[in-house]
Amino acid sequence: MRHSRRWLVIGTALLFSVHGSLAAQSGDTLVHVGKGAPSPSAATIADALRQVARHGQVLVHAGVYAESTLVILKPVRITGKPGAILDGQGARGLVIVNSDSVELRGLTFRNTGSSHTDDRAAVRIFESIACVVAQNRFESTFFALHLQRVDGCIVRENTMQGLAGSQSTTGNGVHVWSSRNVQVEHNTITGHRDGIYFEFSRQASARQNVVTESLRYGLHFMFSDSCAYESNRFVANRSGVAVMYAKHVRIADNLFSDARNSASYGLLLKEINDSQIVGNDFLNNTIAVHLEGANRNHVSGNRFEANGWAMRLLADAQENQIRDNSFFRNVFDLSTNSQSHFSTVRGNYWDRYRGYDLDRDGVGDVPHAPVRLFALVVERAPAALLLVRSAVADALDLLERIAPTLTPATLLDQAPRMRATVRAPSAQLVPARRSNERAP
Repeated sequence: MRHSRRWLVIGTALLFSVHGSLAAQSGDTLVHVGKGAPSPSAATIADALRQVARHGQVLVHAGVYAESTLVILKPVRITGKPGAILDGQGARGLVIVNSDSVELRGLTFRNTGSSHTDDRAAVRIFESIACVVAQNRFESTFFALHLQRVDGCIVRENTMQGLAGSQSTTGNGVHVWSSRNVQVEHNTITGHRDGIYFEFSRQASARQNVVTESLRYGLHFMFSDSCAYESNRFVANRSGVAVMYAKHVRIADNLFSDARNSASYGLLLKEINDSQIVGNDFLNNTIAVHLEGANRNHVSGNRFEANGWAMRLLADAQENQIRDNSFFRNVFDLSTNSQSHFSTVRGNYWDRYRGYDLDRDGVGDVPHAPVRLFALVVERAPAALLLVRSAVADALDLLERIAPTLTPATLLDQAPRMRATVRAPSAQLVPARRSNERAP
């Protein structure tokens, strides 16, 4: 009996010893950082990352942390209290993540400085699954967030402000390369080269973001299939939005406005196939939608208002369906570069339509030719645009309405609507107009 008690005591002691040893190896589940922080605490974020257990949390208290670039190699959550700032002092990126299940929340990242030798980012994440970057601020960063070969990551409710200067001195807001299932939602992004950039990615989405004043594109998208862009606001981005070289893309309920430079597009569609462009608003752009080498797309339920060119449909854009859209106060509703076309334009509302509806079924009884004769002249001689508001342009358009001989027959709307479709504005918000003038 006495020997049994002795072995019980020894066994219990060994059990607690092993448990304590494992606990020491695994670290604390919560580590504080900052002066006056409660225990367990660390003086720097780097020290806290060494102490914290896998899947633990580092809680960063208010203060400016000008540490060397942090490297995260294990699952961990880093949360910033109000006033927690990581500062690169204009010389370095701030965080590199190479682990699954890392979360960064509530922090301010600032002052990375620019670089012409590497894609310097406030936060770089590569070869990671299920990362989360949420409710952070990025101030004066080259690339704010750079994602490479990630899967199932979420970028949500962040505010990003790029470096002032030119395209060469600032990077992208959210840069996603060779990744899958990335969700970019509810972010506010301004002043970067491209606000959101996707390349070689699949099943990605961008929803309810506000992207303004990008030095190039608000959204730049290449070689990425089966993605969705919904309920975003792209406003006053220098070159607008470019979506290229992909298929099965859904672009719905977005606002594209105030892309007003000479080579700006509300939405540039180049070699986009089998996709949907539905329910968007295009306001006050130089060229609202440009289709080039884009095939079998459905462009429907969109509103085009006060643009220079509402839609440029080039001859190499084939088998597209242009239906149930509304065109108001555009200089040119539809323009093309050829008399040969294989797309369908039908059932749209045109404010220039001068036909009639005797049977009152809501559909015009005579076709509408949306391609102005003067638009064809401008396509061949761009300098003629100087005469766009002249009597010469009006006379040419009147001639084409009386005897439409140059408008491609397939681009005649055989069933023009008498009334525009009434719906709520895209993205639920319409920006303040800077001018009542039409785009050039």
